[in-house]
Parts: sequence; structure tokens; C-alpha cells
Amino acid sequence: MFASDQLALPDDILLSVEKPERYIGGEVNSVIKDKKAVDVRFAFCFPDVYEIGMSHIGIQILYGMFNSYPDVWCERVYSPWTDLDAILREKKIPLFALESQDPIRDFDFLGFTLQYEMCYTNVLQVLELSGIPLSAADRTEEDPLVIGGGPCTYNPEPVADFFDLFYIGEGETQYRPLFDLYKKNRAEGGSRKDFLINAARTIPGIYVPSLYEIAYHPDGTIKEMRPLVDDIPAVIRREVVTDLSAAYYPDAPLVPFIKVTQDRVALEVMRGCIRGCRFCQAGQLYKPLREKSLSACTESAVKMLKSTGHEEISLSSLSSSDYSHLSKLLDFLIETAGKEHVNISLPSLRIDAFSLEVMSKIQDVKKSSLTFAPEAGSQRLRNVINKGLTEEDILRGAHEAFLGGWHKVKLYFMLGLPTETEEDILGIGDISNKIAAEYFDTVPKEDRGGQSVEITASTSFFVPKPFTPFQWAPMLSQEDFLARARITKQGILSQINQKRIRYNWHNADESVMEGVLARGDRRLSAVILKAYQSGCMFDAWGEQYHFDRWMQAFDDCKLEPAFYYRRERAEDEVFPWDFIDIGVTKAFLLREWQEAQAERKSANCRQRCLGCGAARYHVGICPGAEDSVCAQVSAHASEADVTGGVSGWQHTGERP
Repeated sequence: MFASDQLALPDDILLSVEKPERYIGGEVNSVIKDKKAVDVRFAFCFPDVYEIGMSHIGIQILYGMFNSYPDVWCERVYSPWTDLDAILREKKIPLFALESQDPIRDFDFLGFTLQYEMCYTNVLQVLELSGIPLSAADRTEEDPLVIGGGPCTYNPEPVADFFDLFYIGEGETQYRPLFDLYKKNRAEGGSRKDFLINAARTIPGIYVPSLYEIAYHPDGTIKEMRPLVDDIPAVIRREVVTDLSAAYYPDAPLVPFIKVTQDRVALEVMRGCIRGCRFCQAGQLYKPLREKSLSACTESAVKMLKSTGHEEISLSSLSSSDYSHLSKLLDFLIETAGKEHVNISLPSLRIDAFSLEVMSKIQDVKKSSLTFAPEAGSQRLRNVINKGLTEEDILRGAHEAFLGGWHKVKLYFMLGLPTETEEDILGIGDISNKIAAEYFDTVPKEDRGGQSVEITASTSFFVPKPFTPFQWAPMLSQEDFLARARITKQGILSQINQKRIRYNWHNADESVMEGVLARGDRRLSAVILKAYQSGCMFDAWGEQYHFDRWMQAFDDCKLEPAFYYRRERAEDEVFPWDFIDIGVTKAFLLREWQEAQAERKSANCRQRCLGCGAARYHVGICPGAEDSVCAQVSAHASEADVTGGVSGWQHTGERP
């Protein structure tokens, strides 16, 4: 089962910690290779517990793709929970990979997927437990190269000091050339620095923080970023998969030993989104919308269900309702999965596009709760965020869902959105109550089978993210957030159907810190290090989060959190992430910010091209639009226009 003769942890330690299955490897479909027969060893880390990391589709894809290369062995490592963390430190046991049980420090690469800002201190935990210097500047030729990827790398600056390099974009395109360059550099006797410089020069999407210098204005905002080495790009362009149907997708995903957060087969049907919600970072980062062909989806579904034995299959995308082959795909899944009583999960549904036809297709399959995201309680605020939903749309979608036999509905909203008023907040209770009333109007008492409608309304607190129209917006304090949560709760308690509505809200302190880290600059690396040294770890877990320690870390570093989250940005401010070109121009995002403040909606990509810039890729929904506004913007925009739009990053071409 294992590549080594014994596990890294003896039985007495495994039996003393919670869920020892997290640390033993050997799961179904895990890959074991002869380490002497490979040239590159890659340890892939999700900096959170096993149950979270094993649910992530991105690692499943890259784990399978890397291991499809004969000369590469990719293994996994997750953050050990606090009980094992203490034991590893006390007994000086180095952190190890699951497959071989070898120490992480023996690998060529340690790769982190950065999915959530509140996992940053766990990156330091993994580095320290592995015996790898926390600062990239302190690493030697004997240390693994530490590389980061994932959505948080679209502003990598807060963790720049800890990484040797970042991969910006979708991982399927440039890892093979990166591994080949690594092998060539080693064969030629090149140094660690030689590899990093050549990677920055020759591999698209690669960003090496140590090769760039940041200059600041007296007020603390950024003046410019300058490359320190000739011939490395001033602008890093996001990598994009142009043919999703032909891209690698695992036929045999890893199957966990224990129940994990997303314990099911995940079938990716498309990337990107047409909708343009102004708060949504993913909707901008993954433009343009690219669909996987029906044949590719059905083939993957059959292979994954057969190789895993999972009892549920989920369609993975930002908006499943917008997948153009959804009806035919569901027909196929009903025929194949339904016979085996495999549940079909349809997350990311837009309530306005949720048709009775789709509902009826899966009504005989085991039902779970339906999740809808109105995001705001009033039509005015939904216009501000460009959600594109009316109350009529919401109630009609709920009506169709109830006709289809569902009675559990989860509703997601945000508090603290730009221009939000008390009337908008109270609208959350109003719409929840109307959905409950719709159930009683739709389903006769004799058809309810002793059940009643169950509505869970959850509010998160708005965090303005990079590369969204709201990246200029201020964020509320934790006190303001909690005050709005109290108004929401009172609004729900005043409703006729209050007993059918449960209300949950997110941690306000954690949301504030997420906002700080999301839009922070390179100076925050020192704060993150201080916070970690004071005991911060697993900050995404409420019981482990210590807001006071974070505030002390800011004091120690003489930085003010409010600078990063409370102030509204000037329209011409240079952002820490402006050196990254995601394909969508800053000028377009600013235009959408102005439209939001005017409470005006924008069309979605299938209705009308808005000229965001993503047509330059000529893939997905965009190709063939040579005369469109978007294609013209993409063809004629200068590098500064594309990346900065309003201000842009400066590049003098000179060494400092």
C-alpha cells in the first residue's frame, strides 16, 4: 500500500490524535511511484485539514496531471491539526507527504494552493514543520522551491516574502514547461537563483517576487513596481485553458478514508461566468466562459463513478444553470447514475434559470436541500451588485422547486454591500418570508407528507476583492457588521413565517481580517509572520481565530489595518495587484464601479458584449466577435491600459 516500509508516525502517536486517517495515505486511487525512477518530486499542499483539502477539485486535477508524467511524482500534504502539530514540534518529527511518508524537505517543489486568505498562517505552519526557512530569502540550494497557485495569487503580495515563485492562472498549461526547465537547470549545474530568473523570463504566468521592487508614496499607497533583473516581464499575464474539453481531467479521483466536506464526484462542466456580479472575484478571474463538451462530461462522469464508488455526483461550475447542455447531461446522468441510486447535486443554480423541466428530471433521485443566492434583500441593492434577479424571478424559481418536491431551501445574502441601507437589510427577512409563504401556497397540505418548508438564511459580510468592480469600495468595521446582523435577525423575527426560517451569520472579526489580507501589499508579510509567531494558525476555524493577536501583530509592525480595509480607494490608485493581467481591464472594472454607484445594471455576456477585454483569448463565448466592443478593446489596448487601465504599474526599464 505504501512506498515506504513504515508510516512516518508510530501507532502510539496515531492512536493519540483525532482522525489518524488524515495522516496515513494509501487511499483509493492514490499514486505510488519509485522515487528513484522520477526526476521531479512535487509535494502538493492544501494549507488546511485533510477534510477540506481532499474536497478541492483543483488539487485532484493537478495531482492526476502531474502523476501522468512518467518523470514526476506528485504527493500530498495537509496542515496537521493542532493535536498532531504539538506532537511533531515536541518530538521533532518532520512533516511528511502522505504517499511516501518522506519528509517534505526532501522534495524538489513544495506547492501551495491558496484558496482563502485566512489560511496564510497555515502556510508558515507547513514550512516550519517541514524544516524549510519561512522567508524565501533565507533558503539554500538544499531547500525545496516553494510555489503558490490558486485564486489568492491574484494578489500574492501579502505572502510574497514566503514564496520563491507563484503560478498565475490555470495550472494545466505551463507546469510541464516549468518542470522541464527545472530539469535542464539542474543538469547544467544551475543555481536556485538561475532557475528562478529563467522561469520568470521564459515561462508565461510565473511571478518571482524577489525579482521585483516596490516603491511607495508618503501616504502609504503604491507608487510603482520595478523589475530588478533585465528581460523579466513588468506585467504577468494569467494563464488560460483554451480548450476545456481537451484539458486533463482525472478519471480516477482520490477517494478519502473518512468523510470530507465535499464527499462526492465533482464533474466540472464549465469555467467562467456570463453574469458579471460586481462583488464576485471568480466571475472576473475565470473569464471568458468556456464550456466542456457534452461528450467530455458524460465520459468523465462514467469513469469517475466507476473508479470511486461515490454515491453522489455534483456539477461543478460558477453557474450550473447557464451550462448550455444541462438538460441533455441530466438526461444522461439520470440514466446512468439514477439506476444506481446515485444522488445528483446541482450547486450554483440561479433561481431565475431554474426551470420546472430541470426539476422534474431529477425528482426521482434522492433530494438534498436547494441552495439559491439572492445576495441582497432589495431590488435596488440587487441592481447595485448586478445580480440580475427580481423578486418575481426568485418566487417563481422557489415555486418550481416546491412543485418538484423540494422543501429545504438555503438562501445566501451579503451584508455591508456598497450603498446598503436599513431597508435593504430588512428585505432579507421579507424575501425569506415570501419564499416560505410560496411553499404553503404551492404545496397542498395533503401533499406535504408531514413535512414543512425549512429555510436557512445565511449572511456573510461583504469583502471587496481584487479584480472586481468593488475593489475601490470601503469595507465596514466588525461593529458595523454585527449591527447589521442584528437588524437582519430582528427583521426575520418579525415575519409571519419566522418559525420556518433559521438565520446564520459569519464571524465579523474574521471577515475584517480577510478584507485586510485580500487587498494588502507586501508589507503585510511581516504582520502575517508576527501573527504566526504569536500562535495564530487555522484562522479560518472560528475557535482557533485570535483577533487580538492579529491586532498586536499590526501594532508591532507599525501598520494600521484600517488603511487596508476601511478607506475608499481613489479611482487612479495603483493597487498591489495591478502588475497582473487577468484579461479583464481595469478601465472596464472602474466603469462597472461607476455603474454600481448609479444603481444601473449591466447586461450579461450572452446578451451583449461589454468590452471587458477577455475577447483577446478568442475562446469560449468570445471568439468570432471580431467587430465587438470587447474584441476591439483587446486588440488595441496598450499594456498599461490592459493591466492598469486608469493608472497602471510603472516600468522604467532601469535597474534601481
